[in-house]
Formats: sequence, C-alpha cells, structure tokens
Amino acid sequence: MFTGIVEEVGRIIRIEQRGENRRITVAAEHAPKELRTGDSVSVSGVCLTALDIKPGSSKTRSSETRSPETGSSEAGSFCADLAPETWARTSFSRIHEGALVNLELPMKADGRFGGHIVQGHVDGVGKLIALDRIAESENWWLHIDLPNDVEKYTVYKGSITIEGISLTVAKLEKNRCTIAIIPHTVEMTNLHSLKPGDPVNLEADLIAKYVEKMMRGDSSESSFTIEELVQEGF
Repeated sequence: MFTGIVEEVGRIIRIEQRGENRRITVAAEHAPKELRTGDSVSVSGVCLTALDIKPGSSKTRSSETRSPETGSSEAGSFCADLAPETWARTSFSRIHEGALVNLELPMKADGRFGGHIVQGHVDGVGKLIALDRIAESENWWLHIDLPNDVEKYTVYKGSITIEGISLTVAKLEKNRCTIAIIPHTVEMTNLHSLKPGDPVNLEADLIAKYVEKMMRGDSSESSFTIEELVQEGF
C-alpha cells in the first residue's frame, strides 16, 4: 500500500523490448538503496516490481540526485517489466527515455499516513488540460479531464491520485477536475515536465468504490455492511 506522498523523482534512462513486455530502467538515488529484488515500488502511480537493482555510489552529491534531471552517472537505478496491458492502459504509453517519473516506496507498518490509501492500481487515464499559475499567487491550478470510470468516484474536496500524487479536488465540473497545487509539489514531482494533452495516471479513492458496491445491496458479492466498515475504521 502507498499513500501518494512522492519521495523522489526518477528518470527513465532505458526502454527495452523483451519479448512481449517492455523493461524500463529508472535512475534515482534514494529508492534503489532501499529496494530489494521483488519489492513493490510506485512509479507515477503504477505499482511495479523492482528488478536488477543498482544502489549507486554513496559519494553521489545530494544536489545532483535530489532530482535526476542532472543525469548523474553516480545515481542508482532499478528496472521493472511492463506487460502490454500496463503499457497501453497507463500514462506509460507516452513514456520515453529521459521522462521523469514519481517514485514512492510502500508504506511501512509503523509509518506516518501522510496522504490517503493508494494501491498503485490505475483506474483510468486522464488528460492534462493545463497547469496554470493562479493570478497574483505563487500557487497553480491543475486542470485534468477525467474518464467516466474515475469521475463517478470523484467528489469536491475528496482525494484523487494523479501520477502517484495524493491530491485534493478543489473543483469538479462534469468531467473536468481542478486541483490547487503548491510550488513544492510542482518542483518535487514530474508535474512540471508534463505538457497539455499528456495522459496522466488516475486512481480513484478506494473507499468510494467499496461504498458503491455495498450501496448496490448485492449480498452475494460482499458480506460487509456499512456498520461493520465503520467499526473497522473506514
């Protein structure tokens, strides 16, 4: 499980076709040092399995690797294999060598819950309409067009995951979602590298999906009641 708090921005340094799958290599400093083969890692909101991990040099300067845009050869790296379905149904369809990706390691059992429940399972791909500076402000408006399968779970002031980032909906007009973005989020994620029209990975609030299923009243699919979920802390 993830929480949508991006820990690091990585850079795609290689894309290889391996049979029917594609293998991506991601350069980063911090994540490769903590990963082990077979571990899960969120890459721009997609839960992938880390392979061929190279921790990198301990002498790497923090200014070089806080964001891999510098292309430092001392940064570490890890690989992940993408099935054709993952490639076609996520924002990886636009990925290229040099592209920036948001990285998050799974939440530890004793960790602080900073965002919201994120599984790394993409529910749909949206389209970035614009990232505009708010008038007379240092903040930004992020405008995203949502597919119907995600819009129905999206509510005003509710949570949504975009490219692996836990964000709060500021405005919802039909299928257009608007989010207020602070400068830190723009600088420390891949948002600043995206362009209008780019596809973005979306994950709807997990709780909304459970509530929808229970409200259908299909007891053959679920044995949980609203009361039982409340008792469990949902």
